[in-house]
This record gives sequence, structure tokens and C-alpha cells, in this order.
Amino acid sequence: MTSRAAPGADGLTVGAAARAAGVTVRTLHHWDAVGLVRPSARTAAGYRLYTASDLARVHRVVLYRELDVPLEEIGALLDAPEGADASLRRQRDLVRERLRRLERSAGALDRLIEARERGVLLSPEEQVAVFGESWQPSWAAGARERWGDTDQWAQFAERAAERSAEDWAAVAAEAEAVLAALADAMGRGVRPGSAEADALAERHRASLGAYFDVTHARHALIARLYATDADFTANHDAVRPGLTAWLLDVIDENARAHGVDPETATWD
Repeated sequence: MTSRAAPGADGLTVGAAARAAGVTVRTLHHWDAVGLVRPSARTAAGYRLYTASDLARVHRVVLYRELDVPLEEIGALLDAPEGADASLRRQRDLVRERLRRLERSAGALDRLIEARERGVLLSPEEQVAVFGESWQPSWAAGARERWGDTDQWAQFAERAAERSAEDWAAVAAEAEAVLAALADAMGRGVRPGSAEADALAERHRASLGAYFDVTHARHALIARLYATDADFTANHDAVRPGLTAWLLDVIDENARAHGVDPETATWD
């Protein structure tokens, strides 16, 4: 029941009560309308006033809202505290689950940050075990220095953050299998532009897609990097002499088959 108060009576106007509780006037009006917190006094002029007990109830509602207790349950908690245990336990369990999700999210963010810095989240020893004795762990740092500000590095880091040593082993095994299949095709005289060569080019492009999205234009540009970078050339030609140049022709012809001129291809 709302009581009438003299003009100088104790109590806070809705604006002052909102400021004291850290909520908006609109929020207090809503809580009043739904019967959650109704100011129990009025001035002689009819303005609502929040007494000390009203404001204490407002603060309790704010507390429950911060705990994500549904608004429709708060009134029952406040008015019948002896029956509140089950609801409070349910909210406690929800909070704990949210904390577990946040911990998982924080861990995933830590891995993403580290992946953006390091690339492959494996120890140097694990990297050599996965990628082979010729692998140099410093290559990841060089790649970050060269491409670290690109969208592709960001995409690579997002994928690397989720990969285990077993995942990387599968990626490496497929890359090795693709290289072996290319060398075999070259040895058998498979012509660039043939159906078999185009299928191998697509398989090669898909293996690169384990790192970041590789369009046909990007594929053609990567092939040129193989042909102009001594380390890449040596790596491919060690499998079969001349493989780098043959692979460039294979990728170029496949790009043309997909409407891309490798001579004028752009990264984006």
C-alpha cells in the first residue's frame, strides 16, 4: 500500500533511486509496472518516492539480474525466500557452466594469440617429428615476418590454434602423398592440361587449403613462388629433378581451365 508523505518526507524520487541503484528510470518504471519493486510512498503532489526498504529491494533485484536470474523468478525469490533454494541452485549451476565456457573460450583465445605469433603450436622437436628431418622450425617465424599482416596468415593461425600433433601429421602426410603422386605422374609422362594432371593440380590446391583458402589465381602465384624461391625449388626437385617446373605448368594449365590467366593472376 502506497502511503502519502509530506513534502519533506524521507524517500528518493525515481530519478534519484535509479542513480543510486545504477539502473535507468525506464527500468524502475518497468519493475514498478510488473509489480517487482513498487515505491511505497508518494509526495503530497503524488510523485513516487522510494523509501530505504524500497531501495534495498531494488539493490536485491539488481543483484539477481547480475546473476542472470530471469526477471519473472526474482519476485518469488524476494517474496518467498524459504522456497528460493531450488532456483538459486539452478542459477548457481548455470553460472558455473558459464564460467567453464568462458575458461574454454579464454584457452582458445590464448591458443589463437600464440598461433598468430608462432604459427604451428608444436615444440621444435614435435615439428621435426611431424614434418620430417628437413623441416626447419625457424621457417614459421620467417613466414610470419613475411606474411604476418595478411588475411591468409590470420586464417592459418585460426586453423593452427585448433590442431594437435596428430592433425598436423595428417596434413603433412597428405602433402607428402600429393608430392609423390605428382612426381609419379611426371615420370609417367602425364601432360599438363590433361584430365589426370588437372585432378592432381586440384588435389595439390586442396592440400594447400589446409593452411588457408587457395583460389586458382593464388595457386598460380604460389607455383611461381616455388619456381623462384631456391628452398622451395630444392625441396620439390629433390623428390624428382625438374618437378618444380613441371608442377608450374600443371598448375598454370589447371588455372586456365578454370578461367584464370596465370600470367595476370592477382592474389585477391
